[in-house]
Amino acid sequence: MLERLLEDTQVLHQQGAGYYSCTPIIHRYNKLLDQARTLFEGEHTLISTFEDQPEQDPKDPADKMKVLQGIRIEVGQLITLLESLGKDAD
Repeated sequence: MLERLLEDTQVLHQQGAGYYSCTPIIHRYNKLLDQARTLFEGEHTLISTFEDQPEQDPKDPADKMKVLQGIRIEVGQLITLLESLGKDAD
């Protein structure tokens, strides 16, 4: 689901000129992050370095791009962390 969210942010970014809302992407990221945290309950690990993103929807296209870029970085890092869980189980 995180990989799909990453793809969705890329599609929105390619639409350009800020003709999109950041709110649904941020809202979904925060939900997926909450679910990922349940995999680490009781542990103080790298998951604690991830923070919920504030639900904002700037009007300026450049600001929207910055918000999406931040989400893309967080999602990519979260995917890497979750993939490392699978490698540890092997």
